[in-house]
Amino acid sequence: MSHPVIVNERDGTRFEQAPGDTLLRAALRAGVGLSYECNSGGCGGCKFELLQGEIETLWPDAPGLVERDRRRGRHLACQCRAVGDVRIKAATGPEYLPPIRPRRRRAVLTGSTALTHDLREFRFRADGPADFLPGQFAMLDLPGVGASRAYSLSNLPNADGEWHFQIRRVAQGQGTAVLFDDLRPGAEIGLDGPYGVAYLRETSPRDLVCVAGGSGLAPMISIARGAAQAGMLESRKLYFFYGAREPRDVCGEAMLAELAGFGERIVYCPVVSTPGADGWAGATGFVHTHLPQVLPASLANYEFYFAGPPPMTQALQEMLMVGHSVPFDQIHFDRFF
Repeated sequence: MSHPVIVNERDGTRFEQAPGDTLLRAALRAGVGLSYECNSGGCGGCKFELLQGEIETLWPDAPGLVERDRRRGRHLACQCRAVGDVRIKAATGPEYLPPIRPRRRRAVLTGSTALTHDLREFRFRADGPADFLPGQFAMLDLPGVGASRAYSLSNLPNADGEWHFQIRRVAQGQGTAVLFDDLRPGAEIGLDGPYGVAYLRETSPRDLVCVAGGSGLAPMISIARGAAQAGMLESRKLYFFYGAREPRDVCGEAMLAELAGFGERIVYCPVVSTPGADGWAGATGFVHTHLPQVLPASLANYEFYFAGPPPMTQALQEMLMVGHSVPFDQIHFDRFF
């Protein structure tokens, strides 16, 4: 049985779509650098135009499309499957070429550990090596949950097939309800990855700045661990900012303290937006506003990595690029929708 063939008229690339894949996943598996960010329907980074053929839309109301997009006949590659051969017009770029082509595997939950009142680390094991780059994410297919969920990895690539995720419980969230309430060690899930373009750039000569909000902790911890493992912190510093809502949400210091150079070459800066009456003596307010106060050099001298909710990532991106003229190629981020 032949698979649908997708042709991108913008650059002439061709790729096949295997059963169960979306257009985006099929492209990345084929090594085609289709534009994207979240792979979950939220960001709108994978918009395309359908020129010929028929597609199936998995999530018609995905927030990554606004009404204007729908009127113009645009679609999301992460939420569409080709029914037969199709021709599309989609943006591509070398920055979206997958450094490691994603693949599907089965994984077994081996255990989990509470990090805060609503943040938990889940550890899975799969056959074969865990191939990914620090800062990337995977798509998890959970029992009883209709759509895949994107979660960032917190550990480092390894030959043992260990995939670790730090996940925050979401109110009325179907995926996190299964993870926190139903899944037990020994349970099997589907794991597809890696995905994501906000991964560690080991060749950058600049000091690193990681900014995490909420469950954005996971990819930033992975990047910090990756930088330490690669020897980057022998000649560079890493500033790690964590934005929390309340003091009980603060997390990450114990993980960073395990890395060589903590307190000297690794600086941890937690910021709480709503300190309340808990006796919090640290920094308060929005985390992005503290970067100019803490960082000793002009912000354009750093390599930035950040992950968290869209309001945080948008405010941070605007501050860096508009307020401090930081080049876009020094900014790597994931928005958590």
